[in-house]
Amino acid sequence: MTWEDELFDVLDDLEQQAEALYDAERSLELADRARAAYAEVSMASRLMAATGTRVRLEVRGVGPVGGTLERVGTGWLLVRGPAQDWVLRTAAITAAHDLPERSVPEVAWPATARLAVGSALRRLADSGERCVLHLVDGSRHDGVLQRVGADFVEVVGAGRRVVLVATDGLAAVQSRDDG
Repeated sequence: MTWEDELFDVLDDLEQQAEALYDAERSLELADRARAAYAEVSMASRLMAATGTRVRLEVRGVGPVGGTLERVGTGWLLVRGPAQDWVLRTAAITAAHDLPERSVPEVAWPATARLAVGSALRRLADSGERCVLHLVDGSRHDGVLQRVGADFVEVVGAGRRVVLVATDGLAAVQSRDDG
């Protein structure tokens, strides 16, 4: 083997080592980018991807809630169960089971998904349907939603007593199946 062949062998080896180092650094960089991008994914965007499917959620002050995820809005969602519907505040959800792996970024949500929880509560108030308001501390208020304010809802309960419930303390509103 001539000295030129040995030199070219050394240079080829160095080039292969450089390519391997570049590939290793590139793989780490791509993994870091993927982790950084996933850090931007919200629970709400994962829930939006589960719209139309059966979900099981754990809710502070309520416990497990299961049913078909019908709608996701800004700070709330609607779950249809066999005997009742649930309007859940996203802030009260402590765990979600068996969601799809994908997500839907908020910029891709329909315009109706940008409605806040007050919109869903106003629809319940307009319907005059009896319901149970579950608070994050585990307490409950039975009655009919009367009016919805900026940060509270009025509930008319037994004896026509009116109770104001702060929206921040609300975990879920459960429709009643009195039939």
